[in-house]
Amino acid sequence: MEQMVELLGSVNSFAYGYFLVGLLILASVFYSFKLKFVQLTMLKEGFRVITEKPDGKNDALSSFQALAISVASRVGIGNIAGIAVAVALGGSGAVFWMWVMAFFGGASAFAESTLAQIYKSHDGDGFKGGPAYYMQKALNQRWLGILFAIALILTYAFGFNGLQSYTMTSAFAMYYHSPLEFEQSHWTVVIGISSSLVAALLFFGKSSWIGKVNAYVVPAMALFYIALTLIVTLMNIHMLPAVLSDIFAKAFDFEAIFGGFAGSAVVIGIKRGLFATEAGMGSAPNAAASAHTSHPVKQGLVQAISVLIGVLICSSTAFLVLFSQAYVEGGSTALPLVQKAMGEYFGPLGLHFVSIAVVCFAVTSLLGNYYYAQANIKYLTDSKLVMWIFNACAVAMVFIGSQMNLKLAWELADVLMAVMATLNIIAILFLTRIVKITLDDYLMQRKSGIEPKFDPKKLGIKNAECWE
Repeated sequence: MEQMVELLGSVNSFAYGYFLVGLLILASVFYSFKLKFVQLTMLKEGFRVITEKPDGKNDALSSFQALAISVASRVGIGNIAGIAVAVALGGSGAVFWMWVMAFFGGASAFAESTLAQIYKSHDGDGFKGGPAYYMQKALNQRWLGILFAIALILTYAFGFNGLQSYTMTSAFAMYYHSPLEFEQSHWTVVIGISSSLVAALLFFGKSSWIGKVNAYVVPAMALFYIALTLIVTLMNIHMLPAVLSDIFAKAFDFEAIFGGFAGSAVVIGIKRGLFATEAGMGSAPNAAASAHTSHPVKQGLVQAISVLIGVLICSSTAFLVLFSQAYVEGGSTALPLVQKAMGEYFGPLGLHFVSIAVVCFAVTSLLGNYYYAQANIKYLTDSKLVMWIFNACAVAMVFIGSQMNLKLAWELADVLMAVMATLNIIAILFLTRIVKITLDDYLMQRKSGIEPKFDPKKLGIKNAECWE
């Protein structure tokens, strides 16, 4: 078992240290220039279309609900604990490079979500879609779609949901003298059962329920978390110039960067910016495809905004940590560092808030991850029995993850995520022309003063049956 974990860890070090990061950077920067920085130039338009209604489609998600699902998956425990790890290991300079890559990542997020909308399929009164669908319909490579779907299902429904459940449970270890004492208590089982019951209720319910739940919980928690950060910033306003100066200074400390490149602020910040926002990874398009909208570009713009929301949460955590004495003293990382920092500002209430925030972000991430996975189960088969078995296994994984540290499952999930991300990046790069002509069509209609309507036949786009 330990040898397998070490082997997978070595594969992950290569995949995430150089290969996958390089591909994601390539796609993000390429699309930013190709689409003339659509994530910035059309930001205002993106906010306009978020409120678009699903026009009476009973099970179709609105643009806002699709946004909430993708944000729920992007904004998880990784945006709290993961950022604390990045700052602790890479220093404050990692924050700058996280901002840079999140900015460029908005373009690849736009591209993949626009493609998901173009090639979506009917799902009752709603829609389903994602990279597996455009790999088959646009590239005529069903085998690629099958491989992608399997990798995503194993990664999100089992690997990442197990991780979310475990981290959520371990957040309460701070209330005990030691993690071991907490693990031996009955609370791990209570938390595991409770989270499993919530998961069962929503996993076995209608897919649209997940969008409706996340549409309320995600904005509330995100706004409250960001507001708390603003309060902390005002409390430490005298330190802000020094913290910002340190971020930029450490970001361009090239002697430190090239002295240990793999662990430098550049690499750690870039990786965190890419993975915290999931831009280009092929996950968010599964939610983007489910929205009912009049033009694919609208959902592409909405998903670019979800990247912005993700990086705001990441930045909030970074500033919470950088202002704290716990960061200066060192010795803590991940979730305990955030909990200690919040405790400095707000006492026991701060600690309680982090625990509540972790639970809320974890639960919504569980739902977002599940939504992605079930969309790919539907790609593989229409069997209700298979879906029922999958739902049961996904619920069981929530409980199992809450009880044990499944290092093997997480290392395997990381390898599989590298596979799905690589397949998605290759696909969206091959489909650049489709994204470009779709965006140009949208811009032309907006300049003409009309609300854009998508007509694939006019653009020569085939296999877009939901739009014909």
